[in-house]
Amino acid sequence: MAWPLSCLMVFYLALILSQSSPTYSENSGKFPVGQSLLAKNNGPSWVSSSGDFAFGFHQAPNNTNLYLLSIWYATIPDTIVWCANGGKPIPQGSILNLTVNEGLVLSNPQGTVLWNTTDTLSGGGAVSYGFMNDTGNFALISSVNAAPLWQTFDYPTDTLLPTQVLKTGKNVISRISENNLTEGRFQLHFDDKGDLVLNTRDVATGYDYNSYHIFGSTGTNGEELVYSESGDVFIQNQNGSRMGLIPPGGLMSANSYYQRVTLEFDGVLIWYYYPNKGAGWTKIQSKPDNICTSFPIDTRDSGACGYNSICSLGNDDRPICQCPQNYSLIDPTNSHGSCEPDFSSDFCGKFEDGVKGGYTLIPLQYTDWPLSDYAEMAPFTEDKCKASCMNDCLCGAAIFYSDSNTCWKKKLPLSNGKLDRTVSRTAWLKVSHDNGTNNPYNPFRPPRKVEYKLNAVTKGLLGGSVCVNFILLSVVGFGIFFVYNTSEVRAHTERMRHSISEYSTAHSFTYKELESATNGFRDEIGRGSFGVVYQGNITTGGNQYFVAVKRLDRTFKGADKEFTAEVNVIGLTHHKNLVRFIGYCKEEDERLLVYEYMSNGTVADYLFGDTRPSWVERVQIGQGIARGLLYLHEECTTQIIHCDIKPQNVLVDNHHNARISDFGLAKLLVLNQNHTNTAVRGTKGYVAPEWFKNKPVSVKVDVYSFGVLLLEIICCRRCVRMDVSTDECEILTDRAFDCYHSGMLDCLVKDDKEALNDRPQLERLVKVALWCIQENPDLRPTMKRVTQMLEGVADVPGPPCTTSFSVHLSA
Repeated sequence: MAWPLSCLMVFYLALILSQSSPTYSENSGKFPVGQSLLAKNNGPSWVSSSGDFAFGFHQAPNNTNLYLLSIWYATIPDTIVWCANGGKPIPQGSILNLTVNEGLVLSNPQGTVLWNTTDTLSGGGAVSYGFMNDTGNFALISSVNAAPLWQTFDYPTDTLLPTQVLKTGKNVISRISENNLTEGRFQLHFDDKGDLVLNTRDVATGYDYNSYHIFGSTGTNGEELVYSESGDVFIQNQNGSRMGLIPPGGLMSANSYYQRVTLEFDGVLIWYYYPNKGAGWTKIQSKPDNICTSFPIDTRDSGACGYNSICSLGNDDRPICQCPQNYSLIDPTNSHGSCEPDFSSDFCGKFEDGVKGGYTLIPLQYTDWPLSDYAEMAPFTEDKCKASCMNDCLCGAAIFYSDSNTCWKKKLPLSNGKLDRTVSRTAWLKVSHDNGTNNPYNPFRPPRKVEYKLNAVTKGLLGGSVCVNFILLSVVGFGIFFVYNTSEVRAHTERMRHSISEYSTAHSFTYKELESATNGFRDEIGRGSFGVVYQGNITTGGNQYFVAVKRLDRTFKGADKEFTAEVNVIGLTHHKNLVRFIGYCKEEDERLLVYEYMSNGTVADYLFGDTRPSWVERVQIGQGIARGLLYLHEECTTQIIHCDIKPQNVLVDNHHNARISDFGLAKLLVLNQNHTNTAVRGTKGYVAPEWFKNKPVSVKVDVYSFGVLLLEIICCRRCVRMDVSTDECEILTDRAFDCYHSGMLDCLVKDDKEALNDRPQLERLVKVALWCIQENPDLRPTMKRVTQMLEGVADVPGPPCTTSFSVHLSA
């Protein structure tokens, strides 16, 4: 009986192994139809037989909740060589299915198809399996002849690998920025003449601008770019000849080294190699040699950098893009993007005197923006050139060439900016000399146009006698009456009334529309003081948009008009640090609000996750929240007290900007109404003391909550923390007071070296937070003053040790 028993044991062992292993060996690189991959942390991937390449969901850079369907070096996971879906990130929970008839199908958690290979399958037969090749090429193999029906090598993104061929009609497109893999501005392809070129493109439409580098001479009639296994890269021409692109001595076998050719986000094409057990990627060569000066004089795009930016060459032959003085990046996460003035660039109008008095010229040596000319003056002196620009309201900059005594005046936006020390020239850039007080996001910005017009009328009225003033007022009144009653002005006023009405009214959805958009309210992404939030997508104009739908659990029964009025007021709020409100639903007892979807989650996720955000990012988050609150308190038409500022109610957008949510739901104040008495609202740990003392509630309750949140941002820890071992509760505000007044900020942030290395900024933020959480509301600063102190515009005095301290910061 021993022999049959042993056979039985072997049979059961084989059965167990067969159930725990896939049909195809994980080391074969083959994956049969029916398999799928799920986007999740440390999720599975399909690896090539050599273990060199992996295909699957790769976590998006700097984001734990978004993923990229991509191919990467399995041993160098930070190096992604191919992306599906145009490099657009997808949410956690998305799924990739390998199917017989459609090939690869990528769907989001709601089941909506985001990308597939259906329309690009070629050849005969159905898909038999997917194959992750050792070359880094993922292919769908036919069940008829084992030939590829589709492969990633035919659809490159920003990288070419050995054995890959770039044919005419195909493009290598850079990513937008180092950490944003969606398709960017730069492109490698064969143009209509058969030349292999680098050129810029319009990201929104794909329109091709002029080339800034041509490989070889023009008119070569290139047919394909070949990257051989030996490491050679050459253009195969239609006449059979070839032109090599690798410099002498630069040839390296792909069998000995990892290697790739990547069109970087800054427009430089770079050949890299990486010893299989090496320390990092090493450059073989790059093209063009100097991208800053390679753009032709007649280029139609912004140049190597964005508009109003200046390009200079770094030590690694990569471009460095910088905004000039008094200009800032439009997108802080894209260092090579366009810059915008920190002041009003509306030079012209009816107040030229204000321009002359409010602006100045700053010199920029060796700098030029060649494509922004609208006037040339020669021979000319430099002083006359500067004076001409200052007295010309259209002039944004003037370039003076000392070797030819020529002055070129430029208009905004300035394009193809470059720094070239070989040319003798000086750029005179017109900027405001008020240090950015005209920045639309700066709380000090005065309403210059309105103020000027009012001042002019006021001076006229006060400058004469009473009789003259009476006559002047009568004439002005009669004139206004006459003009207003003309048919043209009446029609214009009516058009304006309708446009304002349409703009100010939030979109009204039906309950059925939102139920369908959220898949029956199944995908819950959060819940808070006012209800549950669901993710959904709304289709309009042929495009799908992700939205967050808040289903309120506090219905407004018997207050339909009040509810509609309130959501319309919320719809009037527009600020970069507020979550955009899209619309609402009001049917029977159902009340729902629709907002834009923020894929990066909340500030709570951002601060209290596994990885601590950088100090610079945290400072920017704090400043963004302050600007958003300032807008709600002082700058929108109807003053709004939030009443529940906490990290769960502040979201983070794709550019890592703070976006306040849930504003306007707690209590709306009528314009100029300063206080309101109401029931306690807010969240434990963030609630201001006056809530519990039956005292009037003002915007200072938000200031208190912001102070608590700012301390959480500084320390990356929650405001209330329980010690399980001692069953004691540690209050962050108390600890911050103790650490500051005992001179022990190191204990407050512990091992945060970034914060400790920026000690002046750290101390400034702590002092601002301590002022905000003063028990006496009168001692707390306004959000305008908070914003000034956070940005270094205003000094921050030392906060008091007790609430009886007499210093006030409310002004």
